[in-house]
Amino acid sequence: MALINTKIKPFAATAFKQGKFIDVTEADIAGKWAIFFFYPADFTFVCPTELGDVADHYAELQKMGVEVFSVSTDTHFTHKAWHESSDTIVKIQYGMIGDPTGTITRNFDAMREDEGLADRATFIVDPDGIIQAMEITAEGIGRDASDLVRKIKAAQYVRAHPGEVCPAKWKEGEKTLAPSLELVGKI
Repeated sequence: MALINTKIKPFAATAFKQGKFIDVTEADIAGKWAIFFFYPADFTFVCPTELGDVADHYAELQKMGVEVFSVSTDTHFTHKAWHESSDTIVKIQYGMIGDPTGTITRNFDAMREDEGLADRATFIVDPDGIIQAMEITAEGIGRDASDLVRKIKAAQYVRAHPGEVCPAKWKEGEKTLAPSLELVGKI
């Protein structure tokens, strides 16, 4: 998986968002920060907890200029049915992309080919369409949206401040580093 610092591949899909079906392509995120949040399947167990967690952070992400898309190999029709039947999923305001052909999932190298399901994978994409961060976990390990927000803040900071980097556990407002020969062996 050598996707960091690569441009996302073109795609076209239909998503369920705020009661409507919408068409989505890579052009829709041009000039914006985006999260692609892949998960195995609707109507499952860990997935709704993760999607609900992202939904709880969606307003904050929007204020940061970040668009969110969840992606599974289910259809947009299935996303609509799940949205209408789950107390957790009903709060989702971001786009839920249906990828029944697996094209987008394969574009991000997140397909479990033997199952036809997406891995539990997250990608942060910058306004140039370049993948800046990714996380993939095993089936039973849920992700944490608050850490995802922290990672986006770090990516946005580094983009806005060339020559600086964010150390481990960095949080907004904390000290960053300016890599240089003088720092070698002193951290």
